[in-house]
Amino acid sequence: MRLRRGARQATTNPHPQTTPNHPPRIAILGGGPGGLYTAALLKRLNPARDITVWERNPPDRTFGFGVVLSDETLGGIEHADPQVYTALQQHFTRWDDIDMIHRDTRQTSGGHGFAALGRRRLLQILHARCQALGVHLNFSTEAPPPGDLAATHDLVVAADGVRSATRETYADVFRPHVTEHRCRYIWLATDFAFDAFRFEIAETEHGVMQLHAYPYAPDASTVIVEMREEVWRAAGFDELSAQQSIDHCAKIFAEALRGRPLRSNNSAWTTFRTVVNEHWSHGNVVLLGDAAHTAHFSIGSGTKLAVEDALALAACLEEQPSTADALKAYEAERKPVVASTQRAARASLEWFENLSLYLDQPARQFAFNLLTRSRRVTHDNLRLRDARFTGAVEREFGCPPGTPPMFTPFRLRGLTLRNRVVVSPMDMYSATDGMPGDFHLVHLGARALGGAALVMTEMVCVSEEGRITPGCTGLYTGRQGEAWRRITDFVHTQAPGTAIGVQLGHSGRKGSTRLMWEGMDEPLPEGNWPLVAASPLPYKAGSQTPRELTRAQLTDLREQFASAAGRAARAGFDLLELHCAHGYLLSGFLSPLTNRRTDAYGGSLEKRLRFPLEVFDAVREVWPAERPMTVRISATDWAEGGTGAEDAVEIARAFAAHGADAIDVSTGQVVAEERPEFGRSYQTPFADRIRQEAGVPVIAVGAISSWDDVNSLILAGRTDLCALARPHLYDPNWTLHAAAEQGYDGPGVVWPVPYRAGSRRPQTGRTDAPKPRLSLDL
Repeated sequence: MRLRRGARQATTNPHPQTTPNHPPRIAILGGGPGGLYTAALLKRLNPARDITVWERNPPDRTFGFGVVLSDETLGGIEHADPQVYTALQQHFTRWDDIDMIHRDTRQTSGGHGFAALGRRRLLQILHARCQALGVHLNFSTEAPPPGDLAATHDLVVAADGVRSATRETYADVFRPHVTEHRCRYIWLATDFAFDAFRFEIAETEHGVMQLHAYPYAPDASTVIVEMREEVWRAAGFDELSAQQSIDHCAKIFAEALRGRPLRSNNSAWTTFRTVVNEHWSHGNVVLLGDAAHTAHFSIGSGTKLAVEDALALAACLEEQPSTADALKAYEAERKPVVASTQRAARASLEWFENLSLYLDQPARQFAFNLLTRSRRVTHDNLRLRDARFTGAVEREFGCPPGTPPMFTPFRLRGLTLRNRVVVSPMDMYSATDGMPGDFHLVHLGARALGGAALVMTEMVCVSEEGRITPGCTGLYTGRQGEAWRRITDFVHTQAPGTAIGVQLGHSGRKGSTRLMWEGMDEPLPEGNWPLVAASPLPYKAGSQTPRELTRAQLTDLREQFASAAGRAARAGFDLLELHCAHGYLLSGFLSPLTNRRTDAYGGSLEKRLRFPLEVFDAVREVWPAERPMTVRISATDWAEGGTGAEDAVEIARAFAAHGADAIDVSTGQVVAEERPEFGRSYQTPFADRIRQEAGVPVIAVGAISSWDDVNSLILAGRTDLCALARPHLYDPNWTLHAAAEQGYDGPGVVWPVPYRAGSRRPQTGRTDAPKPRLSLDL
């Protein structure tokens, strides 16, 4: 037989031998779906294997009710074990719609495609398959310690769940990190089948509660009730018995449940735990399923991940020359996939944790926001699934017919941007003595011709000593202002309708360093200039220690910023951004990790804000009233004890109160010991929160790489503008191409007259072969 994993195939040995890549004796800890399916696969691949499963519970005991599996997972099962697939097929309940009920309004989106079955039924199918293959199943039996099994078996698969004893036994090797989240939830069921995946929001006197429900049998549905911990306590659930809790949930969601009761299966209120392990194997012991990782139930099933683990582990054992190589390959294959799933799950669970932020959104936008919360479902694929629903959301948002959300205009003070795309500030390190030259004209001019509504300069320094490197640009002399005027004139003349903005900043303790490609953040080998900062703390080991700014120096710095802003206005910039992020001078005042002052400019957040706000006010005073100002902040330091999301909201509120027209929300780069959580659009949740809580327009940044991402974020109401950096380095005409790829030709993006001949995608060679006129089954 063949085990197929997408395009990869591995042929089993027709004469099974006890070779290293076919471990003959295998112990599996945990008789859940992941452990059982692993046992069945490995036994089927090599019947000579001696495989034993230990499960502490009886065979008919399980927690939870329904299990949802994707078509991708089912495809893997079908190829690996058609008998299991056929048995599952007979019991699946399938549906396509998602219903979202909020404030007595139902929004339905179709075309999604789900398949579920009862967890007990799934276990029965796997029990029968394992028994037919000759797997030894030990129920109601505690397994021997993993160390003992490792000594007597060739492979030990730890599928022993979220509270894995195996993982804890070898915690020093696996290095687990377990995060408990803010919501309480309880897993229940009701004795009728919903006709869609249902999300329902209940706004109670105690706070917001939500119901997640889906059918798993013709006469049964899983029902999960979830709410923030403080809401759970305020509603008195912490003082109710198990049955009282269930009855109370049924009362709260009586309309959704059609007046029917809820039932339990040893259900209890709990908090979700995200499990991450640095390593998944130790010697011949390997983690699988919830023991290795968890992902919040709101994006799918832990069973799905466990089954996919089993398929990958079995294939790697077939493909690799030894068990050690197989475990290494298994981990290398699955960790990136799981990490991506966990990022999506984290975004989803945090959306539900912060559900109250979105309650006042228009009904359809709220539903779209819910559907795209994990960033896995996007505007484009949702339009493919349900064009009618997506079109209704766009109309409610205000998109003219045929206009993608990203090409709708946005107004900041007296400046109207024709679309929502910003070329993010990017340091080019290509100036001499602070002077922008031909490189900057070509670089910024090309991006301006490329269709973005707003093109931002790199951080332009307000003094010679405020440069990051000798290659940084400045606005501290009149000649520099004249050089910038040459660039703004080009943009306004050759790319009419495109705005150009300047970002003003001072390097602080991160100055006097080499050009990025010569050693980022490394001190200059010679010619260093003295540094100043909020406090005398070097950026990292080996960095220069700055001097703490005196009161007199603070006054001088305010004047430097104001003078640079005046030159920027005369140079013709349309927008000014104050750089208060990434550990540079003003950012250094905002973070408690870099501001240790004991005077009026240090201590509480209010005091740490004082100097950045003074600088903002000084700049706003000289900057023309009709032109907008934005502020870039680091919404989190990604470090313990540093600025966090709640602080960022207060920082945004403070700048907005002083007249900031939008907040450009970045993160990190404040301290060298940061631990950022990278991933697609990973910084956008911080912008989203500021927009919802502070009520100020925001610019989202951070690994936004596709026009589909931009459309999704804008239409969901998570941001007002999207700033992209690396995509504009890869393709200066990114926005023009986004329009062409979406078939858009309207006022939201204008091709320069000399480029219009290129506004349609070039033809390519034919890649499809002629289809045969006859198809024969041989």
